[in-house]
Amino acid sequence: MKTTLLIPTLNEFECMEKIMPRIKRGWVDEILIVDGGSTDGTVEYAKKHNYSVFSPTVKGLSAQLLESFKVAKGDVIVLFSPDGNSIPELIPSLVKKMEENYDMVIVSRYLKGAKSYDDDFFTRIGNYIFTTAVNLFFRAHYTDTLVIFRAFKKDVIKKIKFDIKGDVDLQLSIRCAKKRLKVTEIPGDEPKRVGGERKINIIGTGFQLLIFLIKELFTR
Repeated sequence: MKTTLLIPTLNEFECMEKIMPRIKRGWVDEILIVDGGSTDGTVEYAKKHNYSVFSPTVKGLSAQLLESFKVAKGDVIVLFSPDGNSIPELIPSLVKKMEENYDMVIVSRYLKGAKSYDDDFFTRIGNYIFTTAVNLFFRAHYTDTLVIFRAFKKDVIKKIKFDIKGDVDLQLSIRCAKKRLKVTEIPGDEPKRVGGERKINIIGTGFQLLIFLIKELFTR
């Protein structure tokens, strides 16, 4: 089972400098930086340190990741955020859990033994609402549906018919549940961001997630 650590970036130079040195290359078979058009030196940093860089030809994170899945060499994809919210040292545990033949393993911020230090009131409540809804409507047992730090078999992308218009995290969570794939979680803290600001608009993103969830209720 070969693994690809897939790291989406967009102007993450400050974060990359602090986070990437903590990632040991022996943990995975491939490290692939998927850059969405950085202008702050992120790509230059990656190339200087001999990381493979893939520059998608499309816009939007879901579309860019779908392109990158096709070039990734691993049988298992590990999605990792370099902004400091994901703990690099959990990568080996995540990969090891995938070896138990799971289709997807999520690093949950809300599983017993883990905590988010980056949450505010709105993100905590929002995640609770969406996770509860997914569990109720799709007969799942998640504690965290909106975290990027997770691993999954690459063939899952075909099984769930990954949609470039759907949110990456919620889409993987919902459609794996709908297909009754083998999914589990491991606990993992979420530290505060290393630098910069969140790239999401909480209200706008929340509305988009709600629309996606409703659509999924009426599609197979």
